[in-house]
Amino acid sequence: MAKPEIYSKRENEKKKQARRIEKQKRKEERKLSGKGNSWDDMIAYVDENGRITSTPPEKEGPKEEINHEEIRISTPKKEMFPPFKGRVEHFNTSKGYGFIKDLAGTDKYFFHVNNVLTAIAENDIVYFELERGKRGMNAINIRPINQS
Repeated sequence: MAKPEIYSKRENEKKKQARRIEKQKRKEERKLSGKGNSWDDMIAYVDENGRITSTPPEKEGPKEEINHEEIRISTPKKEMFPPFKGRVEHFNTSKGYGFIKDLAGTDKYFFHVNNVLTAIAENDIVYFELERGKRGMNAINIRPINQS
């Protein structure tokens, strides 16, 4: 059986110091050989179009002044579509949601009971509009065909 090597505190410190010196020597050798990256090699520039390049931008004339009062901040307008015709394919009144199948195509659209203008039931033919929701297109402003 091999005996475990037991070192004194002083011997452990000498080994640590020797490893530090060896590491420092390797670091200096890499610097001299040119393998290490310098700061100039690591710098990247972003041009006015947002592209990342390794060349610095050219000095151009004066930059265009922007009047901060002309900048308008608002919420984007909702994308609206013309009314469609469809058939209520599924309507769960207890949970308050359903699906409408477009008569012109094969698409189905989700709707919530809050977007129903008057009472509807399954298999009713309805007019509806579309609105882009978080998970796709949703039917809104749903009303039966006999009520325009």
